Amino acid sequence: MIEYVVSNFRRAYRAKWEAKPKPGWFSRIPLAPVVNILEKTMGIILVVLIWELTPRLELIDPFLLPPFSEVIHSLFNLVMTGEIFKHFSISITRSAAGFFIGIGIAIPLGIFMGWYSKLEEVVDPLVQACRNSSVLALYPVFLLLFGIGEVSKMAIIIWGTIWPSLLNTISGVKNTDPLLIKAARSMGVSKLTLLYKVIAPAALPSILTGVRLSAASSILVLVAAEMIGANAGLGFMIFYFEERYAVPEMYAGIITMSLFGVTVNYLLVALEKRLTGWKEKVANE
Repeated sequence: MIEYVVSNFRRAYRAKWEAKPKPGWFSRIPLAPVVNILEKTMGIILVVLIWELTPRLELIDPFLLPPFSEVIHSLFNLVMTGEIFKHFSISITRSAAGFFIGIGIAIPLGIFMGWYSKLEEVVDPLVQACRNSSVLALYPVFLLLFGIGEVSKMAIIIWGTIWPSLLNTISGVKNTDPLLIKAARSMGVSKLTLLYKVIAPAALPSILTGVRLSAASSILVLVAAEMIGANAGLGFMIFYFEERYAVPEMYAGIITMSLFGVTVNYLLVALEKRLTGWKEKVANE
């Protein structure tokens, strides 16, 4: 008897549910990702609209700031002719080489200086003096020492890349939780084991922040280096079009450089999240 009542109730409920109108396709769209994308791109969309409208409404001279659509058209032409790929490949080679050499010097040196506090105290004034020296102001010195060639460009990129990674690595090592160090020492670990199993992982978030800053610095210095004494590269291309009053092509080069920097930054952010996922888990706990 009870089973009969339950089966009838289920049958009636199923018929009632099937009689309801099905939700439309729009209601099935997950709105959260769409809203998230709109929130992140709202500022960019607003800037692009202002860029497009102000020259067309003649609020600013269209020669000095062409509409955004004209700049994109020029960028498309540079892509179709393949000219931009030649300059981009040279720039990314210079930037990547200087970046990896710079962090290859800065990170081990920063760990060593952060570990030996006495050495850091002695060398810190020199480091601060070098760090606060303008990279672009020193470029003529590198030209005099290494000449107008690839060596001077690589040297100035390495110089500008070293300091963010070096200082952040020193800070990360120095700020390692003393309790972790005491706990490791109480278990009788050697100094080398303590360094690569406790100090280095604890300092990793700070090191990766320095790497991101160094990547941005390598791109900024690259543009300035390619504007002087270069015959190829995005910086050279921007300066070349500016001298010939090809303003839309000049802005196309600037946009390409910006997109390159943004892409590198997001790749490093993804790498940082992957390598320091344990940090988020500890924070949630």
